[in-house]
Amino acid sequence: MNTEHTFSTTVGNQVFTFATGKLAGQAGGAVTIQVGDSMLLATATMSATVREGLNFFPLSVDFEEKIYAAGRIPGSFFRREGRPTTDSILAARLTDRPLRPLFPDGMRNEVQVIVTALSSDSVNHLDIMMVNSASAALVISDIPWNGPIGAVRVGYIDNKLVANPTIPELENSQLDLRLAASRDAIIMVEAGANEVTEELMLEALAFGHEAIQPLIDLQLEMREAVGKPKREVDLDEMDPALKTQVQNQLGDRMHSIVSEHTDRDDRNEAVSALREEIIEYFTELDTTGDDEVDLRGVREVINYELKTKIRNRILYDGVRPDGRDNTTIRTLSSEVGISPRAHGSGLFQRGETQVLSIATLGTPREAQKLDGLHPRDTVRFMHHYNFPPYSTGETWFLRGPKRREIGHGELAATALTPIIPSEEDFPYTIRVVSEVLSSNGSTSQASICAACLALMDCGVPVSKLVAGVAMGLITDGEKYAILTDIQGLEDHLGDMDFKVAGTRDGITALQMDIKISGLSKEIMAEALAQAHKGRMEILDSMAATMPEAREKLSQWAPRMETIKIDPDKIGALIGKGGATIRGLQETFEVTIDVQEDGTVFVAGVDGTKTDACLEQIEMLTKGVELGTIYTGKVLRIIDFGLFVELLPGTDGFIHISQLAQERVNKIEDVVQLGDEVMAMVTQIEESSGKVRLSRRAVLEGWSLEEAIANDQGSRRSSGGGRGGNNRGGGRGGNRGNNNNNRRR
Repeated sequence: MNTEHTFSTTVGNQVFTFATGKLAGQAGGAVTIQVGDSMLLATATMSATVREGLNFFPLSVDFEEKIYAAGRIPGSFFRREGRPTTDSILAARLTDRPLRPLFPDGMRNEVQVIVTALSSDSVNHLDIMMVNSASAALVISDIPWNGPIGAVRVGYIDNKLVANPTIPELENSQLDLRLAASRDAIIMVEAGANEVTEELMLEALAFGHEAIQPLIDLQLEMREAVGKPKREVDLDEMDPALKTQVQNQLGDRMHSIVSEHTDRDDRNEAVSALREEIIEYFTELDTTGDDEVDLRGVREVINYELKTKIRNRILYDGVRPDGRDNTTIRTLSSEVGISPRAHGSGLFQRGETQVLSIATLGTPREAQKLDGLHPRDTVRFMHHYNFPPYSTGETWFLRGPKRREIGHGELAATALTPIIPSEEDFPYTIRVVSEVLSSNGSTSQASICAACLALMDCGVPVSKLVAGVAMGLITDGEKYAILTDIQGLEDHLGDMDFKVAGTRDGITALQMDIKISGLSKEIMAEALAQAHKGRMEILDSMAATMPEAREKLSQWAPRMETIKIDPDKIGALIGKGGATIRGLQETFEVTIDVQEDGTVFVAGVDGTKTDACLEQIEMLTKGVELGTIYTGKVLRIIDFGLFVELLPGTDGFIHISQLAQERVNKIEDVVQLGDEVMAMVTQIEESSGKVRLSRRAVLEGWSLEEAIANDQGSRRSSGGGRGGNNRGGGRGGNRGNNNNNRRR
């Protein structure tokens, strides 16, 4: 019988309850975490052996977002979960990033962390729970790991910082900050904000770091009570003797290459030539000597020497690989209107990094529908990021977006969301796709800049420009250098990737990943200040290209108009089997979306047809009105009159005496079946809804009173029973209204 051990602590107003010993007993470590009625199961397992030739740490982190956790059946055709949702990918990335730096350097055993949603109450955030549960599973497992860490979400609600706000509470927050930290230092940050200041962001970071301390204490208590002994693993380390041999062969040549070549291609070519020479030397040595030479180890030493020389030059000489100082941004340029048919396009370039963003507008029905555990069910503004192989001069199979692309796309969407107009002010679905055309550092931030320009070129009334900049860090533990606008090499060999995006008035998105054990508050404050200066420079460059959004939408963008109708009239607009609304869309070449509250969106490229469709909808949903003149098609002719379609599903009757100014002996002498005629409504029977019309009133220019008076004689002669009716006869009243009543 398994024995369950339970541990609890409070963060903010939420109680976090961890339990272990009951579920998944064969995993290396297994923990459940519960907050409210949300519950996750986290497992951490390590392989016993190492795959031969592996030169990286194979860590995988997955979030199994099970729809049964919310008491629902998946909406897919197969009625089971398919590919991971965007939310589950983002939660897995959020968890992976703070876990990874704390594994021992050189570890090559495969480690797999799987977190499964068992219950979701749509109130408590699952991503923060996932980070904490994964940390707890590793802490009590037999896997070597330098944790624990704690994670917390920080909101800013009613001018007050709040730890772990719920999903409903976060809707009123100016800040959505997620951070993970060890006892002494912050390791990972992810934030979206509504233009908060650097000072408030620093205050929130300090507040969050303090808030996670009970989670650290609790996990240490768990390790003491139920933790397994850590297994011994072989670490992949450089052979000291081989390292010395390679260094002797290199001499000062690597230092010379780094010092003399500021152009990336020239430097890469020189390093490649030197590498080939050293490899050739050791290959020949391998054939003549008694001991086998580890050529992979030789390459690792060469890469280590390159990394060390570049880092030292930055740290102690203040010179970066391309010759810049620590705060200089590479050459900036931007352009709009690249694509002639797209609704909007923006091209942004910083050094060798180039991104083209394309903006497209759609109707409300084109919003992305979600089928996940988060309570939101649609996304109106989407940003998608693509990183093709040619952007780095490489080749690989195209198999859809990777996790990195999903994460970068979402980061840009977060940064831009505060400037996107509300649906009430701009009732469009908005999609921006950023194509990375050339990459050498911080394409995610370049995509923010290009996407903002594309939105403005499209005519989306965005309130402000948004720009992003990536900061780096080089440190030896005592001395450090913060780098503005890092390029690819600096990202690869540096200790931090710190991305800050925002407007002139504040931060809208922040993301930080580090490769060291933590980051001090002092370094973060300096990085934020330096990033602010860089962001202002980029915003100035963008403003020179596009100071504000275009006043008019692209001629190829759909014109969106809205009209409010009585919700009880929705059935009349849709018609039987959707016939009425389909007919309107085909006739006027528009797209019509109807909301439950009676809001109707009409989108079409031709403004004249869009306006005509609006008028038709208004007439259709307001119903026939006394004294109004309508143009309708002749549907049926009888001896003493004819029936005319006024609105879809609603007809009116014109007596032969009201057809023309002169006496009419035969109706076909005046009109034919299918002709369009103009007529005034002179009577609507309350009991049956029958409508009586007068074409003669229009020809004579009569007022309603005159039309009614002149129609009295013809009404008596017709017996009063053949007024107007729905299509198909004189009985039963208005069929459209009856159908509406049945539908309701």
